[in-house]
Amino acid sequence: MMKGVHFPLSIVATLALATFLVSASDPSPLQDFCVAINNTESAVFVNGKFCKDPKLATANDFFFSGLRIPGNTSNPVGSFVTPANVEQIAGLNTLGISLARIDFAPNGLNPPHTHPRGTEFLIVLEGTLYVGFVTSNGDNNRLFTKVLNKGDVFVFPVGLIHFQLNVGHVNALAVAGLSSQNPGVITIANAVFGSNPSINPDVLAKAFQVDDKEVEYLQKQFWYNNN
Repeated sequence: MMKGVHFPLSIVATLALATFLVSASDPSPLQDFCVAINNTESAVFVNGKFCKDPKLATANDFFFSGLRIPGNTSNPVGSFVTPANVEQIAGLNTLGISLARIDFAPNGLNPPHTHPRGTEFLIVLEGTLYVGFVTSNGDNNRLFTKVLNKGDVFVFPVGLIHFQLNVGHVNALAVAGLSSQNPGVITIANAVFGSNPSINPDVLAKAFQVDDKEVEYLQKQFWYNNN
């Protein structure tokens, strides 16, 4: 019969510390940035939202009726996103999830964009959508696409550029679930050509290998945000 093996307390303590260090990480950001400040009297944001006393919570803190209302797709891109994140549903704070309704006119586009803080899964409720995402530079910017019909689901990994286009002849409707209470959204064309203030045209001309005048033309356009 084998005798039990006894480890010195110092070894057990070291292993426990090592395990903690391996699994420890900074909390995921819940906004674009959160600048540290020593004087808390002038602090205005935390990583997320301040919490209400649980005893004062009501059912309305967990309720939102906005997703029942069709979005207005009469705009340059022909789509409209209605978010249901922590800004609309206070009870989502700390829960790490959110939703969005996306309405599409025929040929409507949810332009190439990213969610810096959330993976997205999309389910088509009506119509037919051509969807896709592009992988990172290290994966040679591979394009993954699929045509989705009613009831189909597609996943867009966190941070990757993706899009949805209505390829049907009627209106389309989809609902997206995201793995953050505030996933954020960066519409690529808007961010690059519609930034405030504008990016130096020389930077964009070299990046896109086009003439400065083409960049200046694009920067003068109205870049519509559909959400």
